[in-house]
Amino acid sequence: MAQKIAILSVYDKTGLLDLAKGLVKQNVRLLASGGTAKLIREAGFPVDSSRFFYKSPRLAALLSKWFPGLTQYTNRDVSAITKAPEMLAGRVKTLHPAVHAGILARDLASDEKDLAEQNINKVDYVICNLYPFKDTVAKVNVTIPEAVEEIDIGGVTLIRAAAKNHTRVTILSDPEDYHDFLTELEKGEVPEKSRQQYALKAFTHTADYDAAISDFFRKKYAGDGVQQLSLRYGANPHQKPAAAYTTDCNLPFKVLSGSPGYINLLDALNAWPLVKELSEALNYPAAASFKHVSPAGAAIGVPLSDVEKKVYMVEDIEGLETSGLAQAYARARGADRMSSFGDVIALSHEVDLPTAKIISKEVSDGVVAPGYQPEALELLRKKKGGKYLVLQMDKTFNPPATETRTVYGVNLTQHRNDAQISPASTFNSIIVPKESAPLPEPALRDLTVATIALKFTQSNSVCYALNGQVIGLGAGQQSRIHCTRLAGDKADNWWMRFHPRATSLAWKKGSKRADKSNAIDLLCSGIVPASGSEREAWAANFEEGKAPEPFTAQERHDWLAKMDQVAVSSDAFFPFTDNVFRVARSGVKYIAAPTGSQNDQACFGVAEELGITYVEQHVRLFHH
Repeated sequence: MAQKIAILSVYDKTGLLDLAKGLVKQNVRLLASGGTAKLIREAGFPVDSSRFFYKSPRLAALLSKWFPGLTQYTNRDVSAITKAPEMLAGRVKTLHPAVHAGILARDLASDEKDLAEQNINKVDYVICNLYPFKDTVAKVNVTIPEAVEEIDIGGVTLIRAAAKNHTRVTILSDPEDYHDFLTELEKGEVPEKSRQQYALKAFTHTADYDAAISDFFRKKYAGDGVQQLSLRYGANPHQKPAAAYTTDCNLPFKVLSGSPGYINLLDALNAWPLVKELSEALNYPAAASFKHVSPAGAAIGVPLSDVEKKVYMVEDIEGLETSGLAQAYARARGADRMSSFGDVIALSHEVDLPTAKIISKEVSDGVVAPGYQPEALELLRKKKGGKYLVLQMDKTFNPPATETRTVYGVNLTQHRNDAQISPASTFNSIIVPKESAPLPEPALRDLTVATIALKFTQSNSVCYALNGQVIGLGAGQQSRIHCTRLAGDKADNWWMRFHPRATSLAWKKGSKRADKSNAIDLLCSGIVPASGSEREAWAANFEEGKAPEPFTAQERHDWLAKMDQVAVSSDAFFPFTDNVFRVARSGVKYIAAPTGSQNDQACFGVAEELGITYVEQHVRLFHH
């Protein structure tokens, strides 16, 4: 049986001598290169001074002392089989057919013939790890030439070749594996399962190495904003540095104004697909107001009534009647003005001047859209002293099917949520009433708005919709009923804002939009302080002596009873009937939710009892 051969070429020499000792014990012929060979010689493995190979007359005596019965051992440099010296300051050592044919040869007659004709022996074990590129580029002010010197060529090729042929060759790229490898070798042979695991680790090693190199050169050469974009900071100011980048294409957006932060982009890149899908599903312009990676509001451009214009504070916007996009954003922002404060806006169509005028009046951090009319862009660029974030999205961009994220050092991957939500195909499975007619168009529209909004809302989530817009959304709650209550309370607050008392407030001259929103929220939520400085501060928003009377419990009950035809969607099943009872109190007549709860039948029964149409939505829509 031919003597086994191992090639050793390592930067990290941890455990190298113990490994060499173990290989020698198993009568494995060692071929080493560069500093690896040097370390072995200096440790008592003398090497002949010949350019092409070295032998150790003293080694036999040393090894026979260590391993009785071992009479002869030859330790040679890689150049002994390449018949070429290391050159170019060591940059070329192992790149040679004599090395790689020996590694890549399979147990095939044709391969055996080729090897015999070229007098090349098979290589059985490759021990190799790479230059510390990551450590080098982590240094302050590292130069490109310094980084380039740490780009391993021969080592990567050795590892990749051995890992490719792992059905026959064992590749060790991690010194932590030396002990187990030698234990297996002592038992006779390295098992197939181990060779597979070593190969996986080797491929991961080279992939991580290449990723570090591409990351370094992307930062140097790609140009900020092309494939890589430096961010102000991460989720918090102390989390620096931060960046956004792509690996297989250019960034799908351009920064036209301002400087994005990490959370800005999380909001923008969740909000954009929401409005894109919503617009495509319903054939209307769509808008979303995003905060902390969930929509505060989302809507399509259904025409606004005069009272809606007043409630949403857009009655003075010139050109509003002719801009579906402006009407969509007025609805999205107006759904929950408190949550929308400081939002990131997503718009499905080119931004026109009426839409920009609304944005210019609101406290907002940024906007993403596929384009901007020149006068609209000029207006937006003036916002926040020129620091307002304006992103232009490539509307033709389609993200890869696979998503990957890293959490606490662990990579998680999944197929992107590409579930299609449409009024024509998603809401056809009516459970109760059993003899129900097909859903009316407004119900289909509003269920579509609510369900697509949930697809991009942090779970658990429940969404109420009416008139083509979100009117209440509960996001990120651990309990489904708390989602339902939170969203329902927001829907109630939204409806109370249409009460004549709330639409005829006598504001003090100079009152700011944010102060008005806060004052209305206290009034419509039923939490106006009874007395004290907080009550005085609230009353100070209005003309002297004209602060409105808080709503009584009966007044709230009577007005909320008028809310009707509301649609609600849930990102997963309703586990208990309390959810159905709660939505009914906010005028809900249509529910869409996945099924699968043990209490499904009870929920269906309560819905039928309360006059609610319950539709099975077949796709769970968790989003994290």
